[in-house]
Amino acid sequence: MSEPKRRDKAATRTALLEAARRRFTEHGYDGTGVRDIAADAQVDATLIFRYFGSKQALFDEAVRVDVPQGLGRDGRRDPAALAGELLREIVFTDRTAPGAEHPLFVMLRSAGRPEVRAHLREQVCDEYLADFAERLPGPDAGLRAELIGGLLLGIGLMRSVIGSPALSDSSIEETGGLVAEMVAALQAAPPQ
Repeated sequence: MSEPKRRDKAATRTALLEAARRRFTEHGYDGTGVRDIAADAQVDATLIFRYFGSKQALFDEAVRVDVPQGLGRDGRRDPAALAGELLREIVFTDRTAPGAEHPLFVMLRSAGRPEVRAHLREQVCDEYLADFAERLPGPDAGLRAELIGGLLLGIGLMRSVIGSPALSDSSIEETGGLVAEMVAALQAAPPQ
C-alpha cells in the first residue's frame, strides 16, 4: 500500500499567492474567483480558505507592499531622494511579466471596493506618507506629504496604467530630476 502524497504547505501557499497576484492584476478583485486562483495553482479551492481564511485575506496578502528600505529607517534622509527611490521602485521597475505589476496599482484596479480602499489608504497614508510627513517641517506637513504621494501615484498611473506617451518614453533620470524639483518645492515649510 502506497502512502498518500504529502503536500508541501509552503510551496502550496507560495503558488496560491503567485496565482492570486496574476489574477488580481489582470482581473481585479471582483473579476477574480477563488476557483480560478486554485486552478492556476493546481490545488483545490478549499486550500485558499485553509491557508488564508478568505478571498479578502488572500487579496490583502497578495498585494501587500513592503515599504522600501530607507523609509522609516533614517529620519535625516531627504524627502526628494526618497521620492526618487519610490519613483524607481514603483514606477520605473520593469514589471512586464504577467502578474508583476506593482501591488499599489493592483489595489487601484480594485479600489471600487471599500475594503480595498481602506487597505490602500492604510498602506499609502499610514506607511509611506506618514514617513514623509515626519521629515517635512511646518504645520501642513501632512498635506504636503499627501501631495507628494499624489504626484508619485499620478505618475505611476499615467505611465503604467494609461501608458501616456511622454512618460512612457522618458527615462528615470529625466523624470526623476523633474520630480525632485517638485518635491523640493513641497519640502519647504511655507512662510508663517
